[in-house]
Amino acid sequence: MVQSLNTKVDLTIKATSYLGLATYGKVMVGDKAFEFYNEKNIRDYIQIPWEEVSCVMASVMFKGKWIPRFAIKTKQNGNFTFSTRDNKALLRAVNKYIPSQNMVRSLSFFQVVGRGLKSIFIRKKKK
Repeated sequence: MVQSLNTKVDLTIKATSYLGLATYGKVMVGDKAFEFYNEKNIRDYIQIPWEEVSCVMASVMFKGKWIPRFAIKTKQNGNFTFSTRDNKALLRAVNKYIPSQNMVRSLSFFQVVGRGLKSIFIRKKKK
């Protein structure tokens, strides 16, 4: 069995991890770390200490009414994408340990397409 990093747990909720194939389990937000544990395989877990988190990116749709998923960007190991039953409540719990300036909205589909088109036209002008 895996030893938890947290001494106090603020929130436990059912979640999905999108690291490779989707895996189902539970997310624990505590005083020391963000932890994901798989329901079926106890050796499949993700523990991210708060010191390793550089920012939390959330996909926000319909002016904040719906948040389908969020990603945690770490300083060394890259991005980890998750979705929970109540992403707003989880992000509020995470905000206790991560400063608000490190919690950002990810780009929408149209912003990504717009930036791609702008970069194409800028490259053509430079030639």
